[in-house]
This record gives sequence, structure tokens and C-alpha cells, in this order.
Amino acid sequence: MGIKHCCYILYFTLALVTLLQPVRSAEDLQQILPSANETRSLTTCGTYNIIDGCWRGKADWAENRKALADCAQGFAKGTIGGKDGDIYTVTSELDDDVANPKEGTLRFGAAQNRPLWIIFARDMVIRLDRELAINNDKTIDGRGAKVEIINAGFAIYNVKNIIIHNIIMHDIVVNPGGLIKSHDGPPVPRKGSDGDAIGISGGSQIWIDHCSLSKAVDGLIDAKHGSTHFTVSNCLFTQHQYLLLFWDFDERGMLCTVAFNKFTDNVDQRMPNLRHGFVQVVNNNYERWGSYALGGSAGPTILSQGNRFLASDIKKEVVGRYGESAMSESINWNWRSYMDVFENGAIFVPSGVDPVLTPEQNAGMIPAEPGEAVLRLTSSAGVLSCQPGAPC
Repeated sequence: MGIKHCCYILYFTLALVTLLQPVRSAEDLQQILPSANETRSLTTCGTYNIIDGCWRGKADWAENRKALADCAQGFAKGTIGGKDGDIYTVTSELDDDVANPKEGTLRFGAAQNRPLWIIFARDMVIRLDRELAINNDKTIDGRGAKVEIINAGFAIYNVKNIIIHNIIMHDIVVNPGGLIKSHDGPPVPRKGSDGDAIGISGGSQIWIDHCSLSKAVDGLIDAKHGSTHFTVSNCLFTQHQYLLLFWDFDERGMLCTVAFNKFTDNVDQRMPNLRHGFVQVVNNNYERWGSYALGGSAGPTILSQGNRFLASDIKKEVVGRYGESAMSESINWNWRSYMDVFENGAIFVPSGVDPVLTPEQNAGMIPAEPGEAVLRLTSSAGVLSCQPGAPC
């Protein structure tokens, strides 16, 4: 049996153990972390993490693009995007008619009411004139081309089942509203955007993977107003102040995963910042944050597992607790650290207790590798250079 098959069996076994456990105590939480022997077995899988190992290394990816839909992990697991629809090819960089976009543009494809797997005919720099409204059941797949999105970002509002893969987004600014195409029918009035690269509001089953994001006026990824079940993985975040803001305005139970990402090159805070909700932050690489790496308010649960935290020479504290009640109540917030690696004096001050997880939380957990493996696991973070006929 080959190494690759052995790795799949190991990951499947770990996932099965996770699903079979109804709740977790402090001891239970340790069970999702590999033992020393399991870690050695995982390392033989090469440079791929559990997500990349599902599809990378295969030369026929261009003929079998939709295999990616079987690879989501974390709380976005089961997200298939446009797998059940046709391939739609973007042939034009233009975005000169946001109310009635022409077929062949990204806006036309994103607005359709049917599932679509959207790809790109060539390298493109698409200057969005207004934010791009993405309809249900879409995959935006930039593999095989260098696709850059500038000026306006993606709006994932009250929709579900979305995959954003291998896209570069930068220099996103505030844009006015107006009549904008968002579905098959006539354009609808939309308010102006606030400068997010990717804005999620009331969305669910969202997977953002292997994207490179930098320099937006507001957040690089903001998820609010009942958004849940999303994963941000294998992305590269650079040159930004406010990166990931995951806020719920009540305790409806936002579930999110941040896995295998790299945060570096002048990043300041919110990686993520969570209000209410539950996040697993697993096997990410944090380098020289400005204010803090992980933050939150209003009693969120943050499980930090197997991450690498390399502090700057100035700021050492990993976490930031905020809100009017932060000083008096944050001691009870469940912010826990397992198998993280702390370099250059980085400090994680935990709080609360090891939480007992619900079955739904259990099912969304990614088995963590030790923090020492992070450089390997995140070595391909950001967009990939993929050529048809060769592995990515």
C-alpha cells in the first residue's frame, strides 16, 4: 500500500474517531491531536496538509476540476459549490455594466440562479466597478490562470454553498451602491460596499481556499449577521490592518475554521477577531503581528491548536480581549492553546476551561498536527501556479 493511501486511511480514522465522540472534556480534546507515532506517519505524507492531500499531486486536475468539491474540511465540510452545474468560462475582464452584465463576464456567471463552476480563459486583472454579488451554488476557480480582483470585492449575502479558490484580491476600496445584478431577474438596489475584499452576511457553507489577499480599506474577510459553517484555509494574508472579522450579534452559534493559512508581511490584528461563536484555529503560521493575532469579545470560544506564533521584537502577546465586559468577564471565556509553538518570546494567555463540545462542533474539527509542522503545512499558502497536464 502506498504512502498516500496510508495517509488517507490515517486521516479517515482520525475523522471517524472525532465523529463518534458526542462531547469532549479536556482529555477528549487532546484526542484530536495526533500522538507521536501518528505525527511521524502524517509527516510521511510530504508537504501536503489534509486539504491539499485530497487533490494536489494529480496531473489531471484541469480535466477533473470538480474533484476539488470533495476536499473541504472544517465547518465548511460538505460544501460543493457549483459541482452539480456546468462549467462557465470567464472570457472577458470587463465589468462595465453592473446592472446588465454580458455573458462571458465574471459578474454574469456569479449572478446566475443555477449551480456553476466558474473558471477563467486566461490571466486576467478584473477591476470590479461595484461589489460582486455571488449567488447560491457557485465555485470561482482561478486555477490555470493568474486572476486578480481589484477595486471592489465579493459579496456573499444570504446565500450558501460557495467555494472561492486560487484568486488574488488586493487594493479593494469603498464603492457606491446602485442597481446591481445579483440573480437571473432584473437588477436590484444594493447599498454601497464598505471596502471588504470578501464580505459574508447571513451566508453558510462557504469555503475560501488558496487565495492571496492584501490591502483592503476594511476587512480582508468579514463574516457577520448569522453567517456560519465556513472555512478559511491555505490562504496568504499580507499588508493589512484588519484581517478577519467574524461577528455575530447574538449567540446563534457561528461555527468557523481557520486552517493552514499564513499571516505575514505587515499584518496587524484580527486573525481572526470573533464575537460570540466558536472557531478552531489550527496549524496556521503567524509572523510578527502588530497589535494581536487572535482576538474577540462577548464570550467566544477560541481553540488554538498546533499554530506557530513568531512574535515581533515589540509585541509578544498573541491574544486581545475586547468589549465593555472584557476585563471582568474574559477570565471565563474559553480561549485555549494546544501544541502551539511560540517563538521570539510570543505569549498566549489562556482563559476559561477546556470546553465540552457539541456533536456539531466535534464533526467540524480538523485533526491538528504539532506546531513544529506548520512551516511544512503552510508552505504553499496563497495562490498556486497550476498548469494543465502537471500537478499544482
